[in-house]
Formats: sequence, structure tokens, C-alpha cells
Amino acid sequence: MVIVTTIRRDVLTLPVAELGPDNPLPPLRPLDETHRVDDRAGADLPRDMARQIRYEPLRSVLPERIRDGYDRRREPRGIDTIVIENDRLRAVVLPGYGGRVVSLFHKPSQCELLYRNPVVQPACFALNGAWFSGGIEWNIGATGHTTLSCAPVHAARVPAPDGGEMLRLWEWERLRDVPFQVDLWLPDGSDFLHVGVRVRNPHERPAPLYWWSNIAVPEERRVLAPADEAWHFGYERRLRRVPVPEYEGVDRTYPPRSVFPADYFYEVPDGQRRWIAALDDNGDGLVQTSTDVLRGRKLFVWGSGPGGRRWQEWLTEPGTGGYCEIQAGLARTQLEHVRLDAESEVSWLEAYGPLATDAGAVHGADWALARAETERRLSEVLPRSDVDAAYEAWLPYADTEPGEVLAVGSGWGALEVLRASHKLPGTPFEESTLGEPQAPWVELLRTGAFPEPRRAGPPGESLVAPHWRDMLETAPAKPLTEYHLGVAQWHAGDLAQAVRSWERALELAPSLWPLLRCLAVADQEAGNRERAADRYAEAFDDLCQERRDDGPAWTAATAALGREAVGALLAVRRTGEARRVRDRLRPATRARGRFRLLEAELLLAEGDRDGARAVFDEAFEVADLREGAETITALWTRLTDEPLPPHYDFRMRPTPD
Repeated sequence: MVIVTTIRRDVLTLPVAELGPDNPLPPLRPLDETHRVDDRAGADLPRDMARQIRYEPLRSVLPERIRDGYDRRREPRGIDTIVIENDRLRAVVLPGYGGRVVSLFHKPSQCELLYRNPVVQPACFALNGAWFSGGIEWNIGATGHTTLSCAPVHAARVPAPDGGEMLRLWEWERLRDVPFQVDLWLPDGSDFLHVGVRVRNPHERPAPLYWWSNIAVPEERRVLAPADEAWHFGYERRLRRVPVPEYEGVDRTYPPRSVFPADYFYEVPDGQRRWIAALDDNGDGLVQTSTDVLRGRKLFVWGSGPGGRRWQEWLTEPGTGGYCEIQAGLARTQLEHVRLDAESEVSWLEAYGPLATDAGAVHGADWALARAETERRLSEVLPRSDVDAAYEAWLPYADTEPGEVLAVGSGWGALEVLRASHKLPGTPFEESTLGEPQAPWVELLRTGAFPEPRRAGPPGESLVAPHWRDMLETAPAKPLTEYHLGVAQWHAGDLAQAVRSWERALELAPSLWPLLRCLAVADQEAGNRERAADRYAEAFDDLCQERRDDGPAWTAATAALGREAVGALLAVRRTGEARRVRDRLRPATRARGRFRLLEAELLLAEGDRDGARAVFDEAFEVADLREGAETITALWTRLTDEPLPPHYDFRMRPTPD
């Protein structure tokens, strides 16, 4: 009996923590990015690597918003999925969460090839906040997890090269202002999921490009790649070349043998086939391979230390198995961005599937033999020439217009196509996808004027690309126009002009708090902390007077502004005013873990050390604790010399001497 490949909708029920509302305050501050090389380390790097590390690093996540409205209360909920299946494999895709492949099940062996997280628990790992672990995610934009980690993408059926069907995922990546697509298909009888990826730059200027396909696999594996050296990057922000497999007397190709979280970017020689595998004690597991454009390969480990173990528990259910990540990217390391020329594109093909090897060989002390055995078996089940041929067969189908729409993403791509009439065959961004967030920008495009709001509320999203900034500059100078223009000017590095735009808007604006908050951030960046505190206090007062209800939008705005205001007031030791701001927050907001931590800091500033310690003893959880953040540890060490309690230990690097 021949079982043909099928694509169908389904629903997956999991314990899910709701995302909640986005933070309505524009993210004006530079990224406090953990994945950044210390400037002193750059002198020892290869010239091309150092150049690409310096090339267009991301300074902020504008025009995206920060997603920090989630908590840690999980309830069973049905999640829409798209299932791709043949007689050998079944892949489950979440179009509402960046198109992530959450399961790749091999039917003959009855084995799940990926680490499959039993929950959806957002945590602050994406560039804009919310992210969750597990499966295969498509990271585009800039160093870190994509802003689309917890966002919907477009999805549709498309004819496949073998006469069957593909699942096409596509979206407009807003940090770099480029569209991309991911085509997934399972040829009949194939043990490998084929993935064709294309990123296009439709603009008349080059664009910095970043891509890493991130694959979570159980950590009780040996990870193999065709390399004898790797670039080690830890949370000390140092990048250094190390031998593979053994480094400092430990075989690092076994993830649990490291102590602290770390990246190992494998130095794959030119001309060598690109692949990476994670194999269990029996020599079985997952292999990923690709055409040569996707040159980089990486292993990320959480390590065996208390911080790494705590993060693993944080991201899933206690008692479930740990995971590591094997990845494939366009550059040698994730700290680099490559140039995508104007009006050009880049594409490649990836393949994911099972691999069975001789366990004695792949787990032996002879690294060359272990690599050779892995590559020999890969060549038998999927020759390199077959991958190249599959890519060439897919290319003519990359422009094929989609058929049945299976999921709808954002309207931002439709707005860009409407603005510039981009021709993007294969990835239609239909006007029907335009929604409320895009409506004022459509009006600006069509009339030359940005509309003032019809009712009071937090401002909508700002667009910061040069073409939108130009339109704002020529639009009538109304308060909301000046607000958005200031955000765009700030993003472009014209800080003085941004301040002037916000100050002009203050003279006529019915709503002052968004402008005062922007000016407060400008004061902080300029080192004027007292004036920043004044403006934060005034902004919070204005917000409390203007707030119309306790709905999600106003609550999110009050929480976000209140949190920043308390921090600014504490920074200049105005504890009484900080206390008054905190006390005006809603009780439900004050009960959140982030605000419990803020309360402990406030109590300590007030001299109530016992009260601050009591907050810790009550065991709070900061749902949006940032990857690499040491705020809990720092406050604890100010309170006591006692060891940090395990449930607060999220340290990702050795404690500095």
C-alpha cells in the first residue's frame, strides 16, 4: 500500500501560559545583549569573522514591542497545528508560534527525534522577550532568538517538486525589513524532512542578514560535527578557539559534562559536507544536513551547574529530561551578520532525519573515527548529491503561488508591499491581512497625514524604517505624528532631533505621559538622572489621571511605566516617591514576581532589610527574568552572605572574583 504525503490541520492540547498583552512602551534603550563579544577579545579573531561581528549589530528591537505580559500559570489549551506526514515521518508545526516544528516522529522506530517540550512556557530569551524551548525554530533577524518566536506566520499549501504538497511558511521580518519563506515537505518514502529556505532583500540598499536553524534534542547524546576545532563562547562574553572534542580535560561533545551554559561554534573546513548529529548510547538519533550556503554548525549546552539546571526546570516541567541545542547558520558564529546585497536573495536546503550508527565507533575515544562513521552512515541514507539535487529541484517551486491558506500571519508585510509595490512571487502579502495596528500607517501612506486617535489610549506601534521616517517628517506636525517621528529619529541615532520632536508634541498633546516617558529615557541616556526621575514621576501621574479602565492595554501601560518610574526614582534615592508610585499600581500587578523583586529592592532602599529578606523568603518567581540576568543574585548578595537559594539560582557564568 502506498501512503502519500499529507498536510492537514490539527489541534494540540498542552499546558500553556498565555502571552498576555505586549509592553506598549517603545523599546528605546540599547539592547543589554548577553550574546556580545567583549571588545578586548576582537583583536585575536580572524579578520573576516571580526568584520562580520562589527557589521550592523542590532542596537534596539524597534519597531517590535517587548513581549513581557506572560506569567507562569499554565492551563490546558488547544493550539492550532499543521501536520505533514508520510509513511515514515510525521512533523507537527505551530503556525501561531513562528512556524516552529515541535515534533518530528519517526514511525518505523517509534522514536521522537526532537526534544519535545510538554508545556508552552514563555521566558525572556527572544530579542523582544517571549520565547519557549523545544523543537526546530527558524531564527532570523539578529543575534539571538527571533522576535517571531511567539508570533503567527502565514502558512499555505504549495505544490512540491515530487508532485506532492509542501507547507509554505512566510513572514516579513521587521528588524531587518526583509521577507522570508520556509518550505517543508516529505517526499514519499523519505526518512528526511526537506526544508527549503529563502530570504529576499527587495530594497535598494544592502541588508544585514542573520539565520540560524535551532534544533532542540535530548541532552543525553553525543553531538558530532565535521570539525576538530570550535569557537567557544560563554556568558563571560569571550570568544576563543578550542579543540574538539576535548577541552580543558573534558569531552565537551557530551552536553552534561560542561558545568556552565556555553556555545560551541564548530570550525567546519571549506569543502567539507555540512552536517551535525546528536546520537544516543545506541548510536541512534537525529542528523541535520544542508547545502553549503548554510555553513555554520553549533552546539549549545546548559551544563550541569545549578544555574543551567534551574533554567531547564524553568522552561518546562520539573522532572522532565533536559535538552541541548544543535544549530545551523549562515555564518561561523551567531555573533556575526552577513551582507545581503540590494535586490538580491539567498536560499538553501536543509534535511532532518534519523541516523543509526555503530555505537562503539561514534562513542569511542577516536574522534576521527567517530566523525567518519557518522558521515559514512549519513552518506548511505542521504548522499550529499541527493541534497544538492533536491535543492535544485525545489528552486523552481520557490516562486509558485500558494494554494489553500492554512494560517494567517501579521499585516506588516502587506503594508510594505502596499507602500513599495514589491514583487515577491511565492509569498503574497495580501491587503486583506492589514489590521488595526497597520491602519494609521495606511492612512499616512494614502493621505500624507498621520491620524490622531479617536479615543484615549496608549499609542500604537511606531515604524522606524527610513521611508516611514521620511513620511512622518513631511506629515502635518500633530502630537501623535511628532511622537512617532521622535521614536524613528531616536532609532536612527538622531537623539537631539528626537528630543525636539517630543518636546514640540508636549505643547499640544492631550496625552502627555508617552512623551514624558520618551524624554525621561533620553535624560537617562544623557546621564541626567534627576531630570529623568522628575519626568517619570510626572508621566506616571498623568497616566493615572488619563487611564480609562482596568483593561489589558491600560494595565500593561501602567505596569510598564510604573516599573520604570520606580527604578528611576530609586536610582536617585527618592524612595518616598518610588513608594508612592508602587502603591498606585493595581494589586494584581504588585503581586507579580517582577514587582515582588522590585518591592524587595524598595524595602532595602528604605532601610528595611528584614522586610526585603521576607520577600525572598516568600518565594517569588520573576516570569520575565532575562537570559543571563543577574539582578536576583545581585540583590541577594546585598542582603546577606548566605548561599543563594537554589530556586533563585539562574547564574549562567562563574561568579566573578
